[in-house]
Amino acid sequence: MSPVKSTETRKVLFVNSEIFPYLPESETAIVGRYLPQGIQERGYEIRSFMPRYGCVNERRNQLHEVIRLSGMNIVIGGVDRQLIIKVASISSARMQVYFIDNEDYFHRKAVDRDAQGKFFADNDERAMFFARGVLETVKKLRWKPDIVHCQGWISHLMPLYLKKVYNQDPIFADSKVVLSLYNDLDNLSFAKDMVSRVAIDRIEPSDLTELADPTGINLAKLAIRYSDGVITASGGVNSELEAYAKQFKLPVLASRAISTEDNSYVEEYDKFYEQILA
Repeated sequence: MSPVKSTETRKVLFVNSEIFPYLPESETAIVGRYLPQGIQERGYEIRSFMPRYGCVNERRNQLHEVIRLSGMNIVIGGVDRQLIIKVASISSARMQVYFIDNEDYFHRKAVDRDAQGKFFADNDERAMFFARGVLETVKKLRWKPDIVHCQGWISHLMPLYLKKVYNQDPIFADSKVVLSLYNDLDNLSFAKDMVSRVAIDRIEPSDLTELADPTGINLAKLAIRYSDGVITASGGVNSELEAYAKQFKLPVLASRAISTEDNSYVEEYDKFYEQILA
């Protein structure tokens, strides 16, 4: 039996690693671009975030700083890092995109690897800063999301922070987390001491057992544990992850082909949100 859709205006916060056209087309970037538009057209309110990577052309995409949201410092690894918020509009979709920026983490001219293809050594810190930057910005906006939809590895600390650090904040107390998984996690490896930096406030090392070996797969497992529903958003997602979600008895929406020409998956995601919120 299908859940009855609420008559209230639902709010969905999209936390994306990539959004087209700010980054080249990929499965993640296509969903980051067209899913929020499709969900908005179905009557939801949406907010959409991604990192302001150095390869995002600010002039061409008309990014500008939001002074009233910028200026906060976030402590990562014992160092104050300045949070800068920028925004741009996708006029054809009547949609704004917020960008999390910081000179140390996001001004290099690449997404997550150097010119030799090596995964950046501080990618764990970049994920911490991104997740906390989004949450602090949404608090400033005084905008209470019903669903927080995380896509891409750099969003995978968001479920943990929501459920362990921000869960007593009235803005996030009732938020449900949907996690989309893609087939790009198998070869990722983070700093060996990642746990010591992630464990802030009410987070204990016992909450981070998956990160004893901080790989992309284990980071995704950590995200699954603190999520309310999982979408295997592309073919070839590591089979361990779906099994891990089932271990926690989470609802799982299976993968299907996604393209710019076919947005019928949006309806399936909409129904999945309603299932999570029922």
